[in-house]
Amino acid sequence: MSNSREMSAPAFEWRERLGQYWKLVRGDRPIGWLLLLWPTWWGLWLAAEGVPPWWILLVFSLGVWLTRSAGCVINDYADRWLDPLVERTKGRPLATGTVRGREALAVFAVLMLVAFALVLSLNRLTIWMSVVGVALAATYPYLKRYTYLPQVYLGLAFGWGIPMGFAAVRGEVPVLAWVLYVTNILWTTAYDTWYAMVDREDDLLAGAKSTAILFGDLDLLALGVLYALFFLGLGLVGRQTALDWPYWTGLGVAGVLVCYQFAIARHRERDRCFRAFLNNHWVGMSVFVGLAAALWMKA
Repeated sequence: MSNSREMSAPAFEWRERLGQYWKLVRGDRPIGWLLLLWPTWWGLWLAAEGVPPWWILLVFSLGVWLTRSAGCVINDYADRWLDPLVERTKGRPLATGTVRGREALAVFAVLMLVAFALVLSLNRLTIWMSVVGVALAATYPYLKRYTYLPQVYLGLAFGWGIPMGFAAVRGEVPVLAWVLYVTNILWTTAYDTWYAMVDREDDLLAGAKSTAILFGDLDLLALGVLYALFFLGLGLVGRQTALDWPYWTGLGVAGVLVCYQFAIARHRERDRCFRAFLNNHWVGMSVFVGLAAALWMKA
């Protein structure tokens, strides 16, 4: 059925086609690249102990948008069997047939090639690590067919910019980078579980898997544990790097924001779970502002 839908995709004018591609890469929804940007910047600022070299900052910032966009494309390609069955995703270009599968793969390839071209300007360790990043991004969307932990795998993919950032700035990946990486996996698993709670009923009917389904009635408890471990990890980072009060203030603000998420989504309504998910942008930004200010004070 999906093949016939792809073959019958309407012949849009080029401007309309570009609009569909923009929608395919979620250009109209910046939340995804923001959630990827903040931890990448955490890593870069920690690696440089302040503002990182401008070219490295530019490469990673552009790379965040490119790889996140590519991830959205390959996710929709992998989920073209599922998205038409889910209320939130049934209007996506691949689900409606306005973009063909082979077009999506071409867009994915172009985005990843541009991102890789940028990485080629960095050191050899970073280049090799980028290959792992590509593999993580390309394989993540298929996990929901086989495991209840795709949100954890998303954390592996979304946080890979942290060790890569250390590799680019320092030429090595110290223990601090891996502590921050694991911390970000916990955060990603938490906020993407909010996201999965939006689609839980549809996913159950379609046979897809997620942490929201795995946790079941214990979802809020599990989220509480994940966020607690996230803040514990950030606390370890702060102590290891002897960061001053701005960092801890940033963590305090982030903690208040997380409490707000639980307050609005405690009854698990779809729209409120989605609002809780979106709120994590401010969590990531609060941590970054506190971190950057603390490092500036140390300089």
